[in-house]
Amino acid sequence: MKTKFDKTCTVTCTHNDNVVEGEVDNFREKDSMSVYIATNKIHFKWNGKTYVGNMAGMEFTTPGPTAYSYNEGRR
Repeated sequence: MKTKFDKTCTVTCTHNDNVVEGEVDNFREKDSMSVYIATNKIHFKWNGKTYVGNMAGMEFTTPGPTAYSYNEGRR
């Protein structure tokens, strides 16, 4: 069984609880990833529960992209 991840994820600003969708880049499961929001790149690190990133003095969190499992069958 293989796993595939979405190219987008929801990002929450912990200061004002605004939620936006960002484009995921350079994703490493349970390690780190980069997310682009309105041409701004935010680097996130895994803290054991969620991904946390900082930019412009604000903290952002995300559960990461949605994972999908699938089987590769015969062709």
